[in-house]
Amino acid sequence: MLIIYKILIVDDESEVREGIKEIIEWELHGFEFIGDYANGREALEAIAELRPDLVISDICMPFMDGIELTQYIQMKYPYIKVIILTGHDEFDYAQKALRLNVYDFIIKPITAFELRGLLDKVRSDMDKEAEHRENLTRLKMQLQQSLPLLRERFLEQMVSGTLKDVRIQERLQYFRLPTMLPPYLVAAIDIDEIGEISKGRWDNDPELLRSAAYNIVEEIMEGKEAVIFRTREDRIVVVFYGEAEELLYDSALNLTEVIRFCMEKYLKFTVTVGLGTLCSALSELSISYKGAISALDYRFLLGANRVVSIQDMEGAHNSMHRLDMEWSRRFATMIKTGTNKESHALIQQLICSLKASLMPIGACYLQIQSILIAIVNTIHELVGDESVHFKGHQLIVKNMIDLKTLDEIEQWLQGICNEAIAYISEQRNDLKKMLVRSVIAYIEENYANENLTIHDLCRHVHLSKSYFSSMFKQHTEQTIMEYVTRIRLDKAKDLLRHTPMKFYEIAAKVGYSDPQYFSVLFKKHTGTSPTEYQEKLARETNG
Repeated sequence: MLIIYKILIVDDESEVREGIKEIIEWELHGFEFIGDYANGREALEAIAELRPDLVISDICMPFMDGIELTQYIQMKYPYIKVIILTGHDEFDYAQKALRLNVYDFIIKPITAFELRGLLDKVRSDMDKEAEHRENLTRLKMQLQQSLPLLRERFLEQMVSGTLKDVRIQERLQYFRLPTMLPPYLVAAIDIDEIGEISKGRWDNDPELLRSAAYNIVEEIMEGKEAVIFRTREDRIVVVFYGEAEELLYDSALNLTEVIRFCMEKYLKFTVTVGLGTLCSALSELSISYKGAISALDYRFLLGANRVVSIQDMEGAHNSMHRLDMEWSRRFATMIKTGTNKESHALIQQLICSLKASLMPIGACYLQIQSILIAIVNTIHELVGDESVHFKGHQLIVKNMIDLKTLDEIEQWLQGICNEAIAYISEQRNDLKKMLVRSVIAYIEENYANENLTIHDLCRHVHLSKSYFSSMFKQHTEQTIMEYVTRIRLDKAKDLLRHTPMKFYEIAAKVGYSDPQYFSVLFKKHTGTSPTEYQEKLARETNG
């Protein structure tokens, strides 16, 4: 399939630009001509918006020459190829161009035959690069080599609670892992004092030691309903599943004791194992995993070389209390960036966890209250004193004691979250409009400043260039600098219409210290030069 590449030309001589445009049948050579510009400054914004594949640029141009333009392209868009076109056959130009890694450096005048040959050559090279990137055979081979690591990262995400149930089931099939049926229990295995024991028989190689430990776990768990993997913290994690609840916990306890014993007997080092709590859904694995990691912390009190169950140390109820902060954080994040669907899923997950915890109703109320505080604080953080207009306050002040079941609390909490998400979304849209209006007012006050830049305008509203540029165009259908140019030219027209000022005086008045550049820009946007525009107005007035 023929790839069509985008090309633009930058040259201050309009005859050169027109000549190049006319003599080439671009599509025959695999290119789409997307624009021509008189200098590097004009080309910059077009490059940012149109993202060409190839730029042909003159070197000597006003305002920003070809070398400066090439430096900018190499820094921001290194994938764009640049061909330097110049009438200067000087060694220092060639040196600079080569240092900037330009594709080619050619001397004007260039014939149509030479240019066609050059385009065919650069297109051929770009085709080869694209083919190299898209070589599916090579990519598949690389993927196969990466699969073990990708599998581990997926399983780590699964127990960390960052994946949805549907996504988990899809990835289980992709990595050819067994279907995992409830209930579930997570164990985390950590080698004790790895720095000391890697000396001696392990040749100061901790990775060799960890691989030996992993092999022991694999041997013991072979044929069992369990999934094993290593985390980025170099722990070994086992997810037990599929047996009845009363059997699963005992089975996990016995098997991890066997693992601990075999490590000491055969590998001559010790491990501590943390056991989490039983859970009934894949979405609750993070609770069991966090419990297992917390159980490892008790090594400090109890000593190493043992299996520690978080249920024995803290009990199921305390485990849930310990997660209050985590749930509050997740709700605060969801209110800022989530959707109603995501909020319902998170609430459902919370209620399932509360039901599974068998907590007394009073403890459940405390859990919910901490989440409500997080929601209210998040709204106040985003909109300040305007948060008093949040309609969900009426739902929040409802007495929770009137809600007799967790199912009723679920519905009530969903209503609050729906109101919060809608309110923040509305406030965010109003805030965007306010910020755009603020920048437009700033432009109106400062358009005469020739040094006015996008960075100045974005700094005025304390937002990043990329984010605010996108926001501004969405609301005005113009880029920021297009809007600045329009304001300046509108002001210039007004001055030409109502004052006897010379066009170079007007240029300085509207932010252009270079009258020639102002004249070129004015003609480009209005079709006439400033002088012609003034003469036309005079004829209309006298006529």
